[in-house]
Amino acid sequence: MTVFKGYMKITKQNIGLIIMYLAIFMGITVMMQLSAKDQETGGYRAESVRIGFVDEDGGALAKGLEEYLGKIHKIIPMDNNKGELQENLFYRNVEYIVKIPAGFEKRCLKGNEKLSVTKLPGSYTGFYVDQQINSFVNSAKAYYAAGYTSEEAAEAIMEGPEPKVKMLDTGHTKGETPGYAYYYRYIPYLLLSVLCYVLGNILSAFHKGDVPKRMQASPISGQRQNLEALLAAGVLGIVLWIICILGGIFFYGRELLESGGFVYYLLNSLTMLPVSLSLSYLVGILTSNPEALSGVVNTLSLGMCFLCGVFVPLDILSTKVKTAAQFLPVYWYEKANDTIAEFENITGGVKTEIWQAMGIQLVFAAAILCVAMAVGKRKA
Repeated sequence: MTVFKGYMKITKQNIGLIIMYLAIFMGITVMMQLSAKDQETGGYRAESVRIGFVDEDGGALAKGLEEYLGKIHKIIPMDNNKGELQENLFYRNVEYIVKIPAGFEKRCLKGNEKLSVTKLPGSYTGFYVDQQINSFVNSAKAYYAAGYTSEEAAEAIMEGPEPKVKMLDTGHTKGETPGYAYYYRYIPYLLLSVLCYVLGNILSAFHKGDVPKRMQASPISGQRQNLEALLAAGVLGIVLWIICILGGIFFYGRELLESGGFVYYLLNSLTMLPVSLSLSYLVGILTSNPEALSGVVNTLSLGMCFLCGVFVPLDILSTKVKTAAQFLPVYWYEKANDTIAEFENITGGVKTEIWQAMGIQLVFAAAILCVAMAVGKRKA
């Protein structure tokens, strides 16, 4: 176990660096999951948006639309001044601007002209307001077709019954994503970042000076050296995984421990561990220069996390991005994590879906490990 002991010795010498990396990335992970939780909890509540309202018509329907939107949102009357509108949008004084043109009734209701709207790029609340405006306009057109005047149509829309929504809590989560689900969403970023940095720095020590030549001249075969290196990496990975699990228990305590998906969170994160280890080992073999390691790790961890649903939820990503992400292991981790978060009681088809996602992660881990072993043998 000479190589294994060598890894452990280098690990002890770099324990300060390891703790620093762990503290940095654990802190980043916790801050990001708390931020994501604050932004995304509230998906089943009507959210108020600051709307800049430019009314150049002044008719009954325009006033009706303003009042209709004002039932939920904060309406800010504004003049049709392009510079002023852009400035208010830039400084987030408003999140959405709607312009009512002169002749609104004729141009938008009797004709097919659409209202001019401006919204913050990438804001999901903008689509929320779009739906409400479309609902108002479509209702007004229906009342027009039935012979209502503009005043009568506006009044009928305002007095119409509010839609009643009955939420079926099939997943027994009360319609909310639990906080610990956000914590586990960011686990891949923590595992990839810390393990790539730590193993990369450890492996670089074996590339210095005469160490590679001495290892080639040793009676220990290259295959045995690789296996001992993987064993050492596995020990480091298990320690890091345990720290991550204890972190989740520290933050969420009984709420996490008593949840129906706790065991599946453990299994899913444990399945992600060999993926992270194999990628870290491959990065360490390919990157012998510690200075280049930072760039490689950032590109790998951040790129994969952005594409696969860590930083941006999968349900927001476009279909093309998700199709491409299926060729990356982190996507399947996040798919399983989202499924676990959605269903408190995991049975039947849901359980099968989760196990399939975990199995695909293990296939990725095996494939990456084979590549790493082949590269290591070629470089030996």
